[in-house]
Amino acid sequence: MTAPLPLLDLNADLGEGYGDWSMGDDTAMLEVVTTANIACGGHAGDGRTMRAASRAAAAHGVTITAHVAYPDLGGFGRRFLDIAPADLTDQVVVQVGALQAMARAEGAQVRGVKPHGALYNALAHHGAQAAAVVRAVQELGDLPLVVAPGAVAVETAQEAGIAVVLEGFADRAYLPDGTLTPRGTPGAVLTDPAEVAAQALSIATAHGVRTADGSWVDLPVRSLCLHGDTPGAVELARTVRSHLEEAGVHLGAAL
Repeated sequence: MTAPLPLLDLNADLGEGYGDWSMGDDTAMLEVVTTANIACGGHAGDGRTMRAASRAAAAHGVTITAHVAYPDLGGFGRRFLDIAPADLTDQVVVQVGALQAMARAEGAQVRGVKPHGALYNALAHHGAQAAAVVRAVQELGDLPLVVAPGAVAVETAQEAGIAVVLEGFADRAYLPDGTLTPRGTPGAVLTDPAEVAAQALSIATAHGVRTADGSWVDLPVRSLCLHGDTPGAVELARTVRSHLEEAGVHLGAAL
């Protein structure tokens, strides 16, 4: 008998507006995903957007994680910042704390921490920044940390007693070393629904993906990300969920 597939989390980066400016269709995405990574003031987000996203996630029964980032509104958190570890720790504590307050006001709770953009990529190899983020998570009460397989932050968090949720990406191309193809590189962001669904199925059922050069990358992940700002994000998310369910993949929050 074939063993049942493990529970898989579908997460999306939401609440990425600021003031009167908005990005993506959060309401539609919340009808598809099981976890919402809500921006909390680093790369996007303010009090209004955090409150609205928390309220909407709670109404849909969707789990909330804090989508922390470098303090880089102008660059949408996609530029590496060589900031002091102590300052990075404070940034994470402040950002998560703000979202926790807004979520609590809406009867919800922040269940984990997921770094965004350049900070997420840095945690794959930057030991000092990984330690700074883990330190912040410890100060916040040992929330689980969402990171990529093989990231230096995985071992750092586990050594500190922090739970880790490994994550893959349905709509991003991978390099042979298991890292994401840098944005700006042709083909880095996948936008074809069939291609995105196929990669999601590969990660969910075969626990890995093929890269552009044909090599295989193992991705033993518990959560699968769908970017809310990818062109056609809602269609992509619906297609991915439909294909996963048809394949017998059970969906549910990882936290």
